[in-house]
Amino acid sequence: MSTPPPPFPADEIAACRLCAGDFAATATAHVPRPVVWFRPGARILIAGQAPGARVHESGKPFTDPSGDRLRNWLGLGEAEFYDRDRVAIVPMAFCFPGYDAKGADLPPPGRCAEHWRARVMESLPGIGVSFLVGGHAQRWHLGPAATKGGVTATVARWRDHAPRVFPLPHPSWRNTGWLKRNPWFEAELLPVARARLREVMDAD
Repeated sequence: MSTPPPPFPADEIAACRLCAGDFAATATAHVPRPVVWFRPGARILIAGQAPGARVHESGKPFTDPSGDRLRNWLGLGEAEFYDRDRVAIVPMAFCFPGYDAKGADLPPPGRCAEHWRARVMESLPGIGVSFLVGGHAQRWHLGPAATKGGVTATVARWRDHAPRVFPLPHPSWRNTGWLKRNPWFEAELLPVARARLREVMDAD
Protein backbone atom coordinates (compact mmCIF):
# COMPACT_ATOMS: atom_id res chain seq x y z
CA MET A 1 0.00 0.00 0.00
CA SER A 2 1.54 3.29 -1.12
CA THR A 3 2.06 6.15 1.31
CA PRO A 4 -0.19 9.13 0.53
CA PRO A 5 1.58 12.38 -0.33
CA PRO A 6 1.94 14.90 2.51
CA PRO A 7 -0.74 17.61 2.65
CA PHE A 8 0.14 20.68 0.63
CA PRO A 9 0.41 23.67 3.01
CA ALA A 10 -0.10 26.55 0.55
CA ASP A 11 -3.45 27.72 1.95
CA GLU A 12 -2.15 27.52 5.52
CA ILE A 13 0.90 29.59 4.62
CA ALA A 14 -1.24 32.20 2.86
CA ALA A 15 -3.20 32.64 6.10
CA CYS A 16 -0.10 32.69 8.35
CA ARG A 17 0.23 35.57 10.83
CA LEU A 18 3.08 34.25 12.98
CA CYS A 19 5.17 37.39 12.55
CA ALA A 20 2.43 40.02 12.72
CA GLY A 21 3.76 41.49 15.97
CA ASP A 22 7.31 41.69 14.65
CA PHE A 23 6.22 43.42 11.44
CA ALA A 24 4.08 45.94 13.33
CA ALA A 25 7.20 46.96 15.28
CA THR A 26 9.32 47.64 12.16
CA ALA A 27 9.79 51.03 10.52
CA THR A 28 7.31 49.97 7.83
CA ALA A 29 4.68 48.80 10.37
CA HIS A 30 3.17 46.52 7.72
CA VAL A 31 0.90 43.51 8.03
CA PRO A 32 1.88 40.01 6.88
CA ARG A 33 1.27 39.15 3.24
CA PRO A 34 2.73 35.69 2.53
CA VAL A 35 3.77 35.25 -1.10
CA VAL A 36 3.08 31.60 -1.93
CA TRP A 37 4.23 30.52 -5.39
CA PHE A 38 4.55 26.75 -5.76
CA ARG A 39 2.56 23.60 -6.48
CA PRO A 40 3.22 19.94 -5.63
CA GLY A 41 4.36 18.87 -9.11
CA ALA A 42 7.15 21.43 -9.47
CA ARG A 43 10.49 20.13 -10.73
CA ILE A 44 12.62 23.25 -10.22
CA LEU A 45 13.21 24.98 -6.88
CA ILE A 46 14.26 28.60 -6.51
CA ALA A 47 15.04 29.07 -2.82
CA GLY A 48 15.31 32.78 -2.12
CA GLN A 49 15.61 35.06 0.90
CA ALA A 50 12.36 36.95 1.51
CA PRO A 51 10.05 39.21 -0.51
CA GLY A 52 11.06 42.83 -0.86
CA ALA A 53 8.75 45.83 -0.69
CA ARG A 54 7.75 45.61 -4.35
CA VAL A 55 6.89 41.94 -4.06
CA HIS A 56 4.91 42.70 -0.90
CA GLU A 57 2.80 45.07 -2.98
CA SER A 58 2.46 42.83 -6.06
CA GLY A 59 1.96 39.50 -4.28
CA LYS A 60 4.16 37.88 -6.95
CA PRO A 61 7.81 36.88 -6.38
CA PHE A 62 10.73 38.67 -8.02
CA THR A 63 8.69 41.47 -9.57
CA ASP A 64 11.68 43.80 -9.32
CA PRO A 65 15.10 44.35 -10.95
CA SER A 66 16.50 41.41 -8.96
CA GLY A 67 13.95 39.20 -10.67
CA ASP A 68 14.98 40.49 -14.10
CA ARG A 69 18.59 39.61 -13.37
CA LEU A 70 17.71 36.19 -11.93
CA ARG A 71 15.61 35.28 -14.97
CA ASN A 72 18.49 36.33 -17.20
CA TRP A 73 20.92 34.19 -15.18
CA LEU A 74 18.67 31.15 -15.53
CA GLY A 75 17.71 31.73 -19.14
CA LEU A 76 13.99 31.75 -18.34
CA GLY A 77 11.31 33.96 -19.79
CA GLU A 78 8.57 35.26 -17.52
CA ALA A 79 6.02 32.65 -18.60
CA GLU A 80 8.32 29.76 -17.70
CA PHE A 81 9.63 31.42 -14.54
CA TYR A 82 6.12 31.95 -13.16
CA ASP A 83 4.79 28.52 -14.18
CA ARG A 84 3.98 27.15 -10.71
CA ASP A 85 3.42 23.66 -12.09
CA ARG A 86 7.12 23.48 -12.97
CA VAL A 87 8.90 26.13 -10.90
CA ALA A 88 8.57 26.42 -7.10
CA ILE A 89 9.70 29.80 -5.76
CA VAL A 90 10.10 29.22 -2.03
CA PRO A 91 11.83 31.97 -0.02
CA MET A 92 13.24 31.40 3.45
CA ALA A 93 10.51 33.72 4.73
CA PHE A 94 7.24 34.15 2.85
CA CYS A 95 6.59 37.75 3.95
CA PHE A 96 8.41 41.04 3.49
CA PRO A 97 10.39 41.45 6.77
CA GLY A 98 10.30 45.26 6.60
CA TYR A 99 12.98 47.91 7.10
CA ASP A 100 14.84 48.96 10.19
CA ALA A 101 14.97 52.57 11.44
CA LYS A 102 17.78 53.35 8.97
CA GLY A 103 15.84 52.02 5.99
CA ALA A 104 17.87 48.82 5.63
CA ASP A 105 16.25 45.47 4.79
CA LEU A 106 15.63 43.29 7.81
CA PRO A 107 16.68 39.63 7.51
CA PRO A 108 14.13 36.86 6.98
CA PRO A 109 12.56 35.96 10.35
CA GLY A 110 13.92 32.59 11.41
CA ARG A 111 10.58 31.40 12.78
CA CYS A 112 9.15 31.23 9.26
CA ALA A 113 11.60 28.56 8.12
CA GLU A 114 11.40 26.81 11.48
CA HIS A 115 7.64 26.54 11.17
CA TRP A 116 7.12 25.92 7.45
CA ARG A 117 10.17 24.91 5.48
CA ALA A 118 10.44 21.20 6.27
CA ARG A 119 6.74 20.74 5.46
CA VAL A 120 7.04 22.66 2.22
CA MET A 121 10.04 20.67 1.06
CA GLU A 122 8.32 17.40 1.97
CA SER A 123 5.40 18.45 -0.22
CA LEU A 124 7.74 18.99 -3.22
CA PRO A 125 9.14 15.49 -3.80
CA GLY A 126 9.83 15.88 -7.51
CA ILE A 127 12.46 18.64 -7.44
CA GLY A 128 15.18 17.85 -9.97
CA VAL A 129 17.34 20.94 -9.56
CA SER A 130 17.55 23.63 -6.88
CA PHE A 131 18.93 27.16 -7.07
CA LEU A 132 19.88 28.52 -3.66
CA VAL A 133 19.84 32.32 -3.80
CA GLY A 134 21.85 33.95 -1.03
CA GLY A 135 23.32 32.90 2.29
CA HIS A 136 20.13 32.18 4.22
CA ALA A 137 18.91 29.62 1.67
CA GLN A 138 22.38 28.12 1.30
CA ARG A 139 22.82 27.60 5.03
CA TRP A 140 19.44 25.88 5.39
CA HIS A 141 19.79 23.59 2.38
CA LEU A 142 23.53 22.86 2.48
CA GLY A 143 24.14 22.95 6.22
CA PRO A 144 27.83 22.87 7.17
CA ALA A 145 28.85 22.91 3.49
CA ALA A 146 27.67 26.53 3.33
CA THR A 147 29.22 27.85 6.52
CA LYS A 148 32.89 28.27 5.58
CA GLY A 149 33.72 31.58 3.93
CA GLY A 150 30.21 32.86 3.35
CA VAL A 151 28.34 33.19 0.06
CA THR A 152 31.38 33.76 -2.14
CA ALA A 153 33.11 30.60 -0.95
CA THR A 154 29.90 28.58 -1.15
CA VAL A 155 29.18 29.71 -4.72
CA ALA A 156 32.81 29.10 -5.70
CA ARG A 157 32.40 25.47 -4.60
CA TRP A 158 29.35 25.01 -6.82
CA ARG A 159 30.81 21.92 -8.48
CA ASP A 160 30.55 20.12 -5.12
CA HIS A 161 26.76 20.30 -5.39
CA ALA A 162 26.04 20.25 -9.15
CA PRO A 163 24.08 19.09 -11.05
CA ARG A 164 21.22 18.90 -8.52
CA VAL A 165 22.00 22.07 -6.56
CA PHE A 166 23.49 25.41 -7.62
CA PRO A 167 24.25 28.08 -4.99
CA LEU A 168 23.87 31.62 -6.38
CA PRO A 169 24.60 35.09 -5.03
CA HIS A 170 21.62 37.35 -4.58
CA PRO A 171 20.75 39.02 -7.91
CA SER A 172 20.40 42.42 -6.26
CA TRP A 173 21.93 45.45 -7.98
CA ARG A 174 24.08 45.74 -4.86
CA ASN A 175 26.01 42.69 -6.08
CA THR A 176 27.04 44.20 -9.42
CA GLY A 177 30.55 44.76 -8.01
CA TRP A 178 30.67 41.14 -6.87
CA LEU A 179 29.90 39.96 -10.40
CA LYS A 180 32.74 42.07 -11.79
CA ARG A 181 35.19 40.67 -9.22
CA ASN A 182 34.09 37.10 -9.88
CA PRO A 183 33.77 36.69 -13.66
CA TRP A 184 33.91 32.89 -13.33
CA PHE A 185 30.33 32.97 -12.04
CA GLU A 186 28.85 34.04 -15.36
CA ALA A 187 31.49 32.32 -17.50
CA GLU A 188 31.57 28.91 -15.78
CA LEU A 189 28.67 28.34 -13.38
CA LEU A 190 25.76 29.86 -15.28
CA PRO A 191 26.15 27.87 -18.54
CA VAL A 192 26.09 24.61 -16.56
CA ALA A 193 23.17 25.78 -14.41
CA ARG A 194 21.14 26.82 -17.47
CA ALA A 195 21.81 23.51 -19.19
CA ARG A 196 20.71 21.53 -16.15
CA LEU A 197 17.59 23.67 -15.71
CA ARG A 198 16.65 23.16 -19.35
CA GLU A 199 17.23 19.41 -19.03
CA VAL A 200 14.83 19.22 -16.07
CA MET A 201 12.33 21.62 -17.64
CA ASP A 202 12.19 19.73 -20.94
CA ALA A 203 11.85 16.36 -19.21
CA ASP A 204 8.38 17.25 -17.92
